[in-house]
Amino acid sequence: MRANSVIPREVVVASGAFAPGHLGELTRIVPFEMVDEALERTGRTQARVRDLPSRVVVYLMLAGCLFPGMGWPQVWQRLTAGLSGLKVAAPTAGALLQARRRLGAEPLRWLFDLLRGPAAGIATPGVWWRGLLVCAIDGTVMPVPDSAANLTVFTKQRCNNGGAGYPSLRLLALVSCGTRTLLDAVFGPATDGETTYAPRLVRSLHEGMIVLLDRNFASQALLAEIARSGAHVLVRVKNGRKLPVLGHCPDGSYRSALGALTVRVIDCEITVSTSNGRHTSGYRLVTTLTDHRTHPATELIELYHQRWEVETAFLEIKSTILGGRVLRARTPTGIDQEVFSLLVAYQVLRLAMADATCTDTGIDPDRASFSIALHTARDLVVQAAGVIEDTVIDLVGTIGRHILAGLMPDRRIRTRPRVVKRAISKYNAKGTIDRTSYKATISIDILTTPTT
Repeated sequence: MRANSVIPREVVVASGAFAPGHLGELTRIVPFEMVDEALERTGRTQARVRDLPSRVVVYLMLAGCLFPGMGWPQVWQRLTAGLSGLKVAAPTAGALLQARRRLGAEPLRWLFDLLRGPAAGIATPGVWWRGLLVCAIDGTVMPVPDSAANLTVFTKQRCNNGGAGYPSLRLLALVSCGTRTLLDAVFGPATDGETTYAPRLVRSLHEGMIVLLDRNFASQALLAEIARSGAHVLVRVKNGRKLPVLGHCPDGSYRSALGALTVRVIDCEITVSTSNGRHTSGYRLVTTLTDHRTHPATELIELYHQRWEVETAFLEIKSTILGGRVLRARTPTGIDQEVFSLLVAYQVLRLAMADATCTDTGIDPDRASFSIALHTARDLVVQAAGVIEDTVIDLVGTIGRHILAGLMPDRRIRTRPRVVKRAISKYNAKGTIDRTSYKATISIDILTTPTT
């Protein structure tokens, strides 16, 4: 005999044509009222209620980022899959396209400007260093569809094998290293370099921050502009860059100048030792923190390693969320809309992760799994679960409980060679490549620079 079990489930969503407008449990971070204000502020509220109200289209754009491998009709199916028993629209692909065009990019831009921020308290591990919010600026390149419209703005970049790839955009982000949340972001054609976009991020810098920068950003004009914002800088410069020695500090660093900007320089060697051997690299770091007593050189060298957190944020956006896919939009205005949607979706996931880990001040946000947050959020969108908060407020939520149940171990010191894992040409992968990860020990030696 076969027994059937029925598990009743109550779904609470908006009424009428607005019902498909949700993002599962993430709707609590981007609630209806917030989306409605974004539409009102940007003049995109619909004149009359259609089958696809503007609020619903905003959530459609965000859900599209959670399901990047699907067409828009399939994304719509996931928004409505948990709404059985409710009468919902069944729009065609053409109707969804027209709705996205009516919406434009501005409401998503407004949402990103509202949501961006560090999402951390003063006690959150790894977010602050000696009272300064640790953040980093870096850039990455993302492929866009090879359409005639996109080619009017975005150009193709040369590949290693001599051919041309997809047109590309350049994305530059200011990231809080402790939580990997976005503090700001700018993007545009890849024909403009990182130092062209970087000054546009200075608007989000202020006193009480320290910005970690790669060698590409060691421009005297950019560093001076950051210093004028009140933020401090820790940047790597080329080892051969000539900097005047204006006085030595007891910790091995020395005072110098970049134009009119007073700085402190730290020359050091970092040795990584594994069972496979030793490797030593020279580093020259420049900082606007000139007091060696309050900001010791050794701690600054160790802090600079946090710059890699911005690279991890890009990995999560491009690989974990997008799965290495090309963006969808085939017009430049569509690309603007899609990228702002992607930034909002990433930020909302990061905020959910921060909400979960902050329930225990002993948990470093690094231990939260982005993959668990993403896959749980996708499931809850399909189920239309947790859209509206119950009378008993749940600060952690289903996403948070999954994150806390699957915390990753504390980060261990390991190293592996930087190699091309998926070569564009088979000839780029000649020879034997060691892909082994090794347990490592790191030693730091500060080099004393003679007065010149």
